[in-house]
Amino acid sequence: MNLIDRTQQGFAAIAAIFLVVVLAALGGFMLTFSNTQQLTSAQDIQGSRAYWAARAGLEWGIGSVVASVGTLGDTEPDTTGSICTNTDKTVGTNFDGGFTVIVRCVKASYTEAAASTNRFIFQFTSEATATGSSPGTVGYVQRSISASMECVRNAPVPPATDSTYSCA
Repeated sequence: MNLIDRTQQGFAAIAAIFLVVVLAALGGFMLTFSNTQQLTSAQDIQGSRAYWAARAGLEWGIGSVVASVGTLGDTEPDTTGSICTNTDKTVGTNFDGGFTVIVRCVKASYTEAAASTNRFIFQFTSEATATGSSPGTVGYVQRSISASMECVRNAPVPPATDSTYSCA
């Protein structure tokens, strides 16, 4: 009799369906993993570009103050307040292919009693943000860097005719 053959009919179809489902799930996982990896790589490149855009803004701010020192002579650095106004200055809105760069500068002064010289501290913060994106979206990238600089009068107060500021 063929009693054994009838009870085992259809078992191979169940195993084949199980194998197809497992392979399809594995393929879907690999596709998602590959897409995530490519997206992460693109965001890493954008992050590097944002860093360099922020650094360029920082160098613009520092260079602007240093340039004002060279042209003003005896007066204090950035007397016009064109750079260090304690407010944000937008340096560029499409910088380096899609970044908005904002530079903030804060100026503070102090006098050392022993040296009796005027000193100024400038605190710069530069922030680059991907233009057209908002926090929480896939394309949002932002980098912020800061630096400080001190400018010192080279002659005692009151200034002599040849006194100038040097910044470091």
